[in-house]
Amino acid sequence: MLQAALHSGAAHRKSVFEAFARRLPDGRRYGIVGGTGRLLEGLANFRFGEAELEFLSSTKVVNKQTLDFLSDFRFSGDIWGYAEGEAYFPNSPILIVESTFAEACILETYILSVLNHDSAIASAASRMISAARNRPCIEMGSRRTHEESAVAAARAAVIAGFGSTSNLEAGIRYGIRTVGTAAHSFTLLHDTERDAFAAQIASLGEGTSLLVDTYDVETAVRTAVELAGDKLGAVRLDSGDLVTQAQWVRQLLDSLGNENTKIVVTSDLDEFAIAALQSAPVDAYGVGTSLVTGSGAPTASMVYKLVSRQDDAGTFVSVAKAAKNKVSVGGRKYALRRLNERGVATHEIVGIGQRPDNDGNDRPLLQHFVKNGAVVPGWTGPEGVERARRRHAESMRELPAVVNRLQRGEAAIPTIYEED
Repeated sequence: MLQAALHSGAAHRKSVFEAFARRLPDGRRYGIVGGTGRLLEGLANFRFGEAELEFLSSTKVVNKQTLDFLSDFRFSGDIWGYAEGEAYFPNSPILIVESTFAEACILETYILSVLNHDSAIASAASRMISAARNRPCIEMGSRRTHEESAVAAARAAVIAGFGSTSNLEAGIRYGIRTVGTAAHSFTLLHDTERDAFAAQIASLGEGTSLLVDTYDVETAVRTAVELAGDKLGAVRLDSGDLVTQAQWVRQLLDSLGNENTKIVVTSDLDEFAIAALQSAPVDAYGVGTSLVTGSGAPTASMVYKLVSRQDDAGTFVSVAKAAKNKVSVGGRKYALRRLNERGVATHEIVGIGQRPDNDGNDRPLLQHFVKNGAVVPGWTGPEGVERARRRHAESMRELPAVVNRLQRGEAAIPTIYEED
């Protein structure tokens, strides 16, 4: 596309691209934007070096004119979008790229790969946090996905409300709180379960969490309390009927004088399993496989479309794909969230070519991420993660209560267009 556009001379036309999702995953009522900070971090260093240019040249992927363009590539346009952590709905203009066609075209796959993955994880995590209510969730999915995806997933989960991660790389990069747990192999390594527990307590302290379902749970709990006393931090349950088991383990701990020892549950949890555990005396949930695979929706299904461009006279014209089953709406978009008198969201209002009318308490949604090629400070790194975490919490408080239902349903609020 780039090579042909350079040949025609249209590559340098000013253009507007938009990333959006035509629909939410089946039955979901909202989505959460994830990955914006990662995208901006990568954009700052998005270059074609000698190795990339040599590969493109030797394999004849592109011609010399295109190689010359790529050798000097620096994004010089503007990027607007929904703040990371923000809720989105069908056709929300999640990211808007204003630049030449050539620059925006080069970024398409990068933008979609980041937003689709991270938004899917953030959306699943948000549903799990809603199901958990005020109980903390721990991200533990690194062994169930690609090593780099694991870092991105941990970051996206924390944005959506998870309190910590087992992924140490995410801790290094983004200042996320990291926690760990022992596996069954640690217990099996030792001659007895007592030996394993004693070694862990001696090394990590009495406040550690002990895995108690390698053999017999009751025996393990009694051994753990005998060794650590009432300072034992937590026991972890990883199998069986977690509701029933958590209830009698709680009773056992209390009878032994360990009222402050917490119960952490794991074992292939998703939002539905977490909701089912509400009646159980559980203190925290460790979530892995379901989280890092989007809990059944591993992509946010976002697309990236040209919606406006300059013509030969320099005038911007709206453009859009017209296929019946994949209709796009042309024109540069502006978005706000309409709120009622109680501050509850009722509609997503998207203006085409103009800013929609604000009736006084509505909230504009588009933020300026990149100005003339320079990333605006505050959206990346640990600062960006914390900012996104706050945005998610505030957005969820603003949405109607229906978003907390796990049952299948339509989008929580409709998207309405306002045109010139």
